[in-house]
Amino acid sequence: MLNENNIIFNSDSYKYSMYLQYPPETKTVYSYIESRGGKWDSTVYFGLQAFIKKYLLTPVTMEDIDEAEAVILAHGEPFNRAGWEYIVNAHGGRLPIVIRSAPEGSIIPGKNVLLVIENTDPECFWLTTFLETALLRAIWYPTTVATNSYESKKEILSYLEKTGDPESIGFKLHDFGARGVSSKESAGLGGMAHLVNFNGTDTVMGLVYARNFYGADMAGFSIPAAEHSTVTSWGKENEVLPYRNMLKQFAREGTVVAVVSDSYDIFNACELWGTELKQEVIDSGATVVIRPDSGNPPEVVLSCVQILDKNFGHTLNAKGYKVLNNVRVIQGDGIDKQMIRAILYTLTLAGYSADNVAFGQGGALLQMVNRDDLAFAMKCSAIQIGDRWVEVFKDPITDQGKKSKRGRVTLYQEKDGTFHSGVEDWQTPALDEVYRDGVLVKETTWDEVTARARK
Repeated sequence: MLNENNIIFNSDSYKYSMYLQYPPETKTVYSYIESRGGKWDSTVYFGLQAFIKKYLLTPVTMEDIDEAEAVILAHGEPFNRAGWEYIVNAHGGRLPIVIRSAPEGSIIPGKNVLLVIENTDPECFWLTTFLETALLRAIWYPTTVATNSYESKKEILSYLEKTGDPESIGFKLHDFGARGVSSKESAGLGGMAHLVNFNGTDTVMGLVYARNFYGADMAGFSIPAAEHSTVTSWGKENEVLPYRNMLKQFAREGTVVAVVSDSYDIFNACELWGTELKQEVIDSGATVVIRPDSGNPPEVVLSCVQILDKNFGHTLNAKGYKVLNNVRVIQGDGIDKQMIRAILYTLTLAGYSADNVAFGQGGALLQMVNRDDLAFAMKCSAIQIGDRWVEVFKDPITDQGKKSKRGRVTLYQEKDGTFHSGVEDWQTPALDEVYRDGVLVKETTWDEVTARARK
């Protein structure tokens, strides 16, 4: 078995030949990562510390070099054995690079520098861009998930501010994405990224990653919830029994219980909740959340709310919108930002507060994202040849969107909190040195990350 955590494997094939491609006397290669634009105007920058802790704090060994050399040479690429041996012998296997990063959790407009990296030993000039594949992937995925989640948060919050209680935003979008991602690592990184914005999740690996990499005590919360098998196993003719069992098992004063109710007829189920089970729901003191899981979401959610309203009644909040008594609805099928807007718009037109509904999101939250959503790129912008620094950039005539920055660029933050990018000068950059020569030199906490994202 090859060691999949061997950092020498964590690259693209063509990167193994790049140590032979730079100009003679190259000493330093300076690169940056940015979102070049894309679907959203800003990014919720997140994920670097997880990558550093998981992959960059373990020194490279001769055994790592031996196994990588055998694979890469057989693969058809040259292998820089001398370069890797130098890192082991001169640096104890610790990577001689420095990474400076924007504060994680920061909301930063697109087309700005988020991170810079350069080698600290002239003998290892090739290392900066060798790490591009791993480093870029470590940033684009959690940042894109966090930004995706943040954009939905803004949509929900706008309706809560108009019709309900904005303080409830933390539990309005629940992560159902664990089963829909490609790997356990995606569940951990993506689930954690969602929790930068919200408190609700069923992706347990997100909790694990937030604890392991950012020191979170408990980053997210969930509630007892039924699934279709625990409803349908009682039989269609006994549909009310699994609902009653959920109340018996979990409904207590002040608790919240979710019950999927569309196994047969969601509208009949809402009638059951409001007639046969009504008094049991009221007496329990719990809030029961009814979950439809099929059909056209805006129509189904409104119909469910109206049936529940007919049976449980409502109060009018201070903003003049109806809030159901004892029950709520959660829509977890087909949810993305546009569907959230459609559902909330439909409820608002009918006079119902956004307090009545929460959302669950799975694949569209953690899996239906890609690097091009925010046009992420890592580019070399400066190189030191001998004692001279040279600007490096690309400027393709066929796509000006791919024009890259030049020089030793960095990120600055103004007194009003706005960010902008520019070359290094007398100002104090907004980038903090977080990693140098194998050591995490500045650690950020989960509370710091979420405070920046939720300001």
